[in-house]
Amino acid sequence: MIDELAHAGPEHLDPAFVAGYDRKQGYPDPAADLAAFEAHGLDAASVVVDIGAGAGQFAIAAARRFGHVTAVDVSPAMLAALRERAAAAGLANLDCVRAGFLSYQHAGPPADGVYTRHALHQLPDFWKALALDRIARMLRPGGVLRLRDLIFDFGPDEAAAVFTGWLEHAAADPAAGYTSADYAEHIRTEFSTFRWLLEPMLAAAGFEIVAADFEVRLYGAYTCVKTTP
Repeated sequence: MIDELAHAGPEHLDPAFVAGYDRKQGYPDPAADLAAFEAHGLDAASVVVDIGAGAGQFAIAAARRFGHVTAVDVSPAMLAALRERAAAAGLANLDCVRAGFLSYQHAGPPADGVYTRHALHQLPDFWKALALDRIARMLRPGGVLRLRDLIFDFGPDEAAAVFTGWLEHAAADPAAGYTSADYAEHIRTEFSTFRWLLEPMLAAAGFEIVAADFEVRLYGAYTCVKTTP
């Protein structure tokens, strides 16, 4: 088994980086993700697992809507920030677990929903397929996976043009957003994959893709339902 901590990206282990993480991410609004779960029947009695939870932008909001949320992350610094926020919000139904896609052991009844945002790309494709299979196994039949990530919605021959445009529109200030250097490092050292490779992995894990939306051919948002027993 690979060491998921070694694939986490060293900045995510740095408390100084974590302190400014939400600002750099642009404070992503979880409303569409919560709505995707609710559209498939999740409610105040539902169990949700957030893998790669980061500082808790989704997990905190989800704990206010659903019965129980388990926030999973490999980074001690991220989990420390998340625990502090959960305590400040008085959320007794949110647990934090230090683990990753390949090491989290789900306890109790099967989950109704699994959420992950911008984390699966830390794994090479072979390990992504194993991670998706493990996610399917922790979900009940009909359970929902909401997956957001940097996923390439283009062919290899278009990569240079798409990446050039991506880098040209990057943030100038690293404290305010991701810079062209950040994006270039992502392309070189992380494992974002093509859409036409990821979608067969989802199918092989037993998921039906019920919605797939892309922004600038780079940022994918999938809603998937587990169809296998």
